[in-house]
Amino acid sequence: MSVRTTAPAPARDGEQQAPTRRAYSAAHPSKSVTLTLLMGFFVVYTAVPLLWLVVNASKTQADLFDSFGLWFGHDFALFTNIRETLTYRDGVFLRWLANTLLYVVLGAGGATFLATLGGYGLAKYRFPGRAGVMAVVLGAAAVPTTALAVPTFLLFSRLGLTNTPWAVVVPSLVCPFGLYLMWVYAIEAVPTELLEAARIDGAGELRTFFTISSRLLAPGIVTVLLLTTVMTWNNYFLPLIMLSDPDWYPLTVGLNQWNQQSFGASAQPVYNLVITGSLLSIIPIVIAFFVLQRYWQSGLTAGSVKQ
Repeated sequence: MSVRTTAPAPARDGEQQAPTRRAYSAAHPSKSVTLTLLMGFFVVYTAVPLLWLVVNASKTQADLFDSFGLWFGHDFALFTNIRETLTYRDGVFLRWLANTLLYVVLGAGGATFLATLGGYGLAKYRFPGRAGVMAVVLGAAAVPTTALAVPTFLLFSRLGLTNTPWAVVVPSLVCPFGLYLMWVYAIEAVPTELLEAARIDGAGELRTFFTISSRLLAPGIVTVLLLTTVMTWNNYFLPLIMLSDPDWYPLTVGLNQWNQQSFGASAQPVYNLVITGSLLSIIPIVIAFFVLQRYWQSGLTAGSVKQ
């Protein structure tokens, strides 16, 4: 007499994961609460300064000192402040905004391109002196940029490039940390077998890079692009010591110049314009994050492998 046994059907992935998550949460309630509180703290930490900026950008100069910082004033003057910010001193704010965009496009864009090429080359090619180059990159990434500002100023002063846009653009092209990120990312993101298959098919190195590798490196490129964009957009100390002509100031130095008007014998405080200008200056960065974040989420490797 034989006994037939029927093996239970394998559970689906969703059916297996849901009880596992519930069991983990039930077994580690304190850890879940701690993580929730920690994330709540970070949300508050990042949201409160932004809320303060938005609220105070809607106040008049008098309301800034007569009302609570995290609540609106007697008059809602946001649009008035925006108009005055854009027209103050013959619209110099728009000139500073254009300068900042110029420094970002040339500096951050160039730094991303160079970091991508350098990181890809270090990850996928073997050449004499490669270990030394890696050591230099790691050492340069550990040096704070402010420590290099004065030597950079002396060098550019000898070259006669101070008080020109190149004094800000050229130093911004060097981003050791971005090169290091691309180097680490390219090691795993671009399979060596895929490159060898492209070479067998007759593709050159440049064609392989621009048609295959660049697509696989897209999330890393976007990460470095955002990193260099934020660094260049918020750069203050370098243009402060390099530039003396207000017509070439970026937003960071220009808004600080407005803030300095509140001191001295002939003080003309424009705190409401400084705050409104600060609010306007972060809008392009926020837009850039929202536009580029999809590259982190999409499957960019789809279709890159020959079927």
